[in-house]
Amino acid sequence: MEAIKKLIGKKVIVRSYGAGVFFGTLNEVEKCEDKYTVELLNCRRLWQWAGACSITQLAVDGTKKPNECRFTITEKSIVVASVIEIHECSKDAVKSIESVDEWKQ
Repeated sequence: MEAIKKLIGKKVIVRSYGAGVFFGTLNEVEKCEDKYTVELLNCRRLWQWAGACSITQLAVDGTKKPNECRFTITEKSIVVASVIEIHECSKDAVKSIESVDEWKQ
């Protein structure tokens, strides 16, 4: 799909069918039946968020409550299969998401 190719190199939020929600720079996309497999660079799993009602709002506005979010450490590269949503992030959303402290033990 041409629209997805335009997102290569941009910060996105993706939702997969079983692995969850991720934020990172879209590097590659491969069509697999009715879903996609993507590679994200400098990626974080968005485990839990507050201050946004959905990942759509998170991609547009970012989080209004960064201290209540659980976003994992940043991973250099990850391949996520069964992707069912890809949202381009606004500059405000990127700044907001990247400002959230890494959630780790």
